[in-house]
Amino acid sequence: MGRVRPTNMSGFVRPKDADESAVVSVFRVPSDVAGQRVDVFLQHQLRRTSRTRAQYIVKASAYDAEGRRLKPGDRVHSQQHILLWREPWDETPVPREIPIVYEDDHILAVNKPANLPVHPTARYHKNTLIKILAAERNDPFLSLGHRLDRETSGVLLLTKTVECDRALKKMLEAREGITKRYEAITWGVPANPETGVRLPLGFPYRLERHMRLDDLCQYKVKMKFVPEADPLGMFSSTIFTVLDTATEDDDAYARVSCLLETGRQHQIRLHLLAMGVAIVGDKLYGPDESAFARGADGELTEDDVTMLEMPRHALHAAMMALPHPITGDPLEIVAPVPDDMREFWASLSA
Repeated sequence: MGRVRPTNMSGFVRPKDADESAVVSVFRVPSDVAGQRVDVFLQHQLRRTSRTRAQYIVKASAYDAEGRRLKPGDRVHSQQHILLWREPWDETPVPREIPIVYEDDHILAVNKPANLPVHPTARYHKNTLIKILAAERNDPFLSLGHRLDRETSGVLLLTKTVECDRALKKMLEAREGITKRYEAITWGVPANPETGVRLPLGFPYRLERHMRLDDLCQYKVKMKFVPEADPLGMFSSTIFTVLDTATEDDDAYARVSCLLETGRQHQIRLHLLAMGVAIVGDKLYGPDESAFARGADGELTEDDVTMLEMPRHALHAAMMALPHPITGDPLEIVAPVPDDMREFWASLSA
């Protein structure tokens, strides 16, 4: 990502029509995307942003370093700075009650509520887990040990010391003695009650010399399966166990335990797709991926809501076991399945 921390604004001209209270985000254009349209460049910089919303953002707030207004169709050039001067926005409300499930002098483990972002994004600056906790607590150091998607609930580890932060991240990278188990509710029932899926994953595109980013996949965050021979493919493995099944109006559903052997982006969701099922409420990998952009823009239709059945995807990080990064003692952290998933399941016929 080309976002720049605007700690020194001396090299940039404030637009004449920018309000004194306006906040600014600065993006530097990498050389490999020179010539791209401004709206496409910003769409890929602002994750979970549709092309339509990116065009609106450009028209309303995009300027160059000299304070000149930019248009969506303008072309960017290498190392150019794109500035978004925007009024302070009222962020989308988020859950602010963050249950603590374990804490010692080095680690803080929470049961992250669904729909709470863990770190700042284009739409969430103050309303994030890390900033809410930092404002409520007096910890001199607090860092995310890993991440969960905004809609995913469950176990999330934070570190309270630099030493623990380094040790935990090394452990997670090496997958040393770490067990992660998720629970999902799926549309459809996997054919085998217990099975493993081992398939390499990759990003939805790679940039070739003859290609322009304008023409590539709209959803930069979406992953895909890649051939085993692909040198950029990332090995991934999940073990699934069907815990229960249900039907409603002749539609089948399953509660599925998902034991991660690797930790790739969107791994569970893609591996379930490989078994012919999708997670209830999944806007990106469900029945209509265009719902992802509408959901990000707060523009879901009544048909979308009916199709998705749940406002968020039904995925929960239920358990994480690991050696304590400092003491080495066994540590198992459990987060109960949240009410929205329990109530949805209870609403189905056995």
